[in-house]
Order: sequence, then C-alpha cells, then structure tokens
Amino acid sequence: MDLDAYTQAHSADWGELDALSKRRRYSGPEADRLVELYQSGAAQLSAIKSTAGSSATGERLSLSLSRARLRFTGAGRNLAGQIPAFFAAQLPAALYRVRWLSLAVAAVTAIVAILFAVWAASSPAVLANFGSPEFRKQFATHDFVDYYSDNAPSSFTGQVWTNNAFIAAQSVAFGITGVYPAYLLLTNAQNVGMSAGVLADEGRLPYFFLYIAPHGQLELYSLFVSMAAGLMIFWAWIAPGARTRGQALAEDGRALISIAVGLVVSLLVSGVIEGFVTRQPWPWPIKIGIGTVALAAFVFYQWVIGGRAFRAGQTGDLDEFEAGSRQLVAG
Repeated sequence: MDLDAYTQAHSADWGELDALSKRRRYSGPEADRLVELYQSGAAQLSAIKSTAGSSATGERLSLSLSRARLRFTGAGRNLAGQIPAFFAAQLPAALYRVRWLSLAVAAVTAIVAILFAVWAASSPAVLANFGSPEFRKQFATHDFVDYYSDNAPSSFTGQVWTNNAFIAAQSVAFGITGVYPAYLLLTNAQNVGMSAGVLADEGRLPYFFLYIAPHGQLELYSLFVSMAAGLMIFWAWIAPGARTRGQALAEDGRALISIAVGLVVSLLVSGVIEGFVTRQPWPWPIKIGIGTVALAAFVFYQWVIGGRAFRAGQTGDLDEFEAGSRQLVAG
C-alpha cells in the first residue's frame, strides 16, 4: 500500500469524521453520516495497520474514531458520581428487599441459641464438651470479659471488623449454595448459645448480655442481613418466577451483592463500638444505649429510606444501561 496515496484518497472523509466527532449535537442526517464515516474509517484503519503497521496517519485516524465512538455510545459515568446514588437508592432498596427475611433469620438464630444455652446449662455432658471445669470457670470469670480489653482499641477494632466483614461477604457470595448461609446461621447460634450456657452455669449470665449488648445489636443484625441476602439469591435460583434462572440470578445477584458492600460500613461501626465503647468504665445504660442507637439508625435506613427507594422503582440492581439488555428482540 502507498500510504501517502491512500491518505490523499480518504483525507476528505477523515477530515469530515474528525469535524463531526467534535460536535455536541447532531441532526438526523449528521448522525447517520457520523455512523457511516465511523464504519468506513474503522475498515480503513484496519487496512493501514495490517499493511503499514504503526504510523502517524493511523494514530490520528484512531483518535478520530475514538472520539466519534463516544458520540454515539456515550462515556462511562464517573465512579465518584455514582457513590451518592448507591447509598441513597440502590443499597437501601436492596436492604429493604431482605427486611422480612432478616427478621426471620434473627428469630431462628435466637431460638436455636436459646435451645443450645438451656441444653448446655442443664446438661453436664454437654458442658464437658466445652472444656474442663477449670477451663469453663476461667472462661466465665475472666476470658469472656478480658477478651474486650486485652488488645489496643484500634487493633481490636480492625480485627473484629475485618473478620465480620469477611463472614458477611462470604454469606452473600456463597448464598447461591443455600447451604452456606444456613451453616453460618446454625454455627453462630450454637456458639452464642454455648457461651451463654457456660456463663449461666457459673452464675454469670448477666455479664453475657451486658458485654454483648453494646456492639452485638448492630453486629448480629448485620450478619442476619447478610445471611438473608445469601438465601434470597439462592431462592432466585430455585424459584425464578417469570424470569429465566440465569436472568433471575444475574438481577438478584447484582442487586444483593451490594449489601455486602453496605455491611462493611455497618460492621465497621459495630467494630468501633466493640473496640472503643464496650471496654469503657461507663454505666451500662450508656454503653448499651450507644449500641441501640446504632441499630436503630441501621433499621431506619433499611426500612424507611429503603422503602422510599423501593417504591420509587429501585431494586438495588444496576440501571438498564449498566446491566445490559435483558433480552434481544428484533427491531
């Protein structure tokens, strides 16, 4: 190919393409012409690169094509600009969708934990599985309380936050199995119930509630929400309704995985309370009150803000442009 001759033959079209690509508004014929020039220019660029390799002419044409492509495809939205919409509409709407299932998970956890606590406190054989009498006494009188103050507040906060956030993310991400959220629910309830049973056996059950209440209200509810989100993803696969299973999993998976992102924030708050508030020598009503206010704020965000977003048409999923077409149809 004679690149100079090829350039001279098509320079008028390339100039027109470059001029049209810099415009902000188009009439109907101008938009059609832009698409036509883009298609021919793309073929011409391919010919230049396959024969002449990298060249200044090819780079200039490539730049004009890129600018033209943005005119009819649009530029991606700025990530920072999407954050307010995410926290104001998408996330609360997704949380609102799992509100009742979150309460169901909380109720099942409470029932299982109480059963384990009563079983452990009334059965020496069950308590023996927890450890020797000396170990159980040490746990009830020292270890359970000292756990909240053995490490520096900042490092302890980071430890519990990352651990709980990882568990919540796993619960949502592996929710499609249906088994993993249920496993987390039962093991969490068992651990809580066994700990309560050991402290009850030593006559220190009030300490169990006092030390868990400040941070545990928001922490446990956040974990319940993550389990509910995981189970709802599983249910989208089992009962997709009018949608295909692939479509149901894609839509609900995109919507509900955002809950894992939101729970990072709520679990950070609970971690700060656990690391900095629980250890303080303040009156218990103040420490428990801080935890109650934190939980109330989360519930308000989920039920009130989320309800408004949901009724406005939000589901937590991406918008139509970002998510892509649900079904190809003939035009």
